[in-house]
Amino acid sequence: MYRLLSGMKKIVSGILCVSLLCVLPVSATTKNKGGKTETQQKLENTQNQINSLNEQMQDTQNEINTLNQQKSEMEEQLGGLNEQLSNISASLEEIQTNIAQKNQEIEDTKTALAAAQQQAVDQYEDMKLRIQFMYENGDNTFAALLLEADSFSDFLNKADYVEEITSYDRQMLDTYRQTQAEIAAHETELETEQSELAGLLQEMEGKQAEVSAVISDTQTSISQYAASISDQQSVVNDLQRQIEEQQAYEQELELQKAREDAARLAEIKRQEEELAAAKANVVNASNGSGTVNVAAGDKELLAALIYCEAGGESYEGQLAVGSVVMNRVHSGAYPNSVSGVIYQGGQFSPVASGRLATVLGSGLTSASCTQAAEAVLNGNITNGFLHFRQNNGIIEGTVIGNHVFY
Repeated sequence: MYRLLSGMKKIVSGILCVSLLCVLPVSATTKNKGGKTETQQKLENTQNQINSLNEQMQDTQNEINTLNQQKSEMEEQLGGLNEQLSNISASLEEIQTNIAQKNQEIEDTKTALAAAQQQAVDQYEDMKLRIQFMYENGDNTFAALLLEADSFSDFLNKADYVEEITSYDRQMLDTYRQTQAEIAAHETELETEQSELAGLLQEMEGKQAEVSAVISDTQTSISQYAASISDQQSVVNDLQRQIEEQQAYEQELELQKAREDAARLAEIKRQEEELAAAKANVVNASNGSGTVNVAAGDKELLAALIYCEAGGESYEGQLAVGSVVMNRVHSGAYPNSVSGVIYQGGQFSPVASGRLATVLGSGLTSASCTQAAEAVLNGNITNGFLHFRQNNGIIEGTVIGNHVFY
């Protein structure tokens, strides 16, 4: 008898639902083949677009970070090159100073050499004059000088004097010639040093030109990095603008969906009232306790859904999610079974994402979620809502944990 009455109730409810749906006008929230409304589809598309833009912006920001790192390395390299160029410039100044000093020393040496040469010439000329004088006058002058001596001692002194004059002439001539040779050798040495300094100067100028070229190339690279960073930053700014536009559009869609959900909820309540009135004519007391027939696996399925949607919520929040599922089972606007409600297209995101199947396959539901599923299946319905979602402050309703129920 129980099964017969229960079957009659389902048949009557089904007939009434079909009748009511046949007379209802087509609303603006018609669903597509996936069971989603146009607004819901737009909202999901917008969210996907926002996610895609965020990924693009993150990729671009990563590229900017890489460019900044490379630019910093080039700037650090430029600092080392500038220091190297400064050292080369200091070395060039020192070499040029040394060359100037060598040039001055060579000029001074040439002057000294010329003076020594002139002194040797003068000494030689003086000596020739004395020799010529002695030749033209014979030895009378020196003889007279010796004969004028007052004593033998004076004679020896005068003879020594004559010898000293002759020796002095020879010695001075030799000295001037030696000085001349030494100055000439010093001049040669200075000219060698000057040549070496000129070679070193040429080498340092080559290094200076080489480092200057590297500095120029490095500065060009830094400018290119800066331009690339500026371009990528413009891309980031444009992506940020697009994200803000999409977020604003998302909020508009959220409001529109909330209005559509509210209208749909009102329509469902109206249908439920009509169904309730029709069911009042059917004698069926079997569901007076608020319980429903539970199919095999319903508890595990409901516990898995509660775990996916509210595993991190309080027990109250888990009961609230389970109650929404059971409210839909009791409502004539949704499938009349737990599995039918849960697997209805476009209703629960863990079903679409495959997470529900993963949890079911692993059996990794919490004890509290299993307890909540068992409680609501036994009639512990804690609310009368048919919808819930993450609370974003836009949709009005009863907030439990991180969800808003409406």
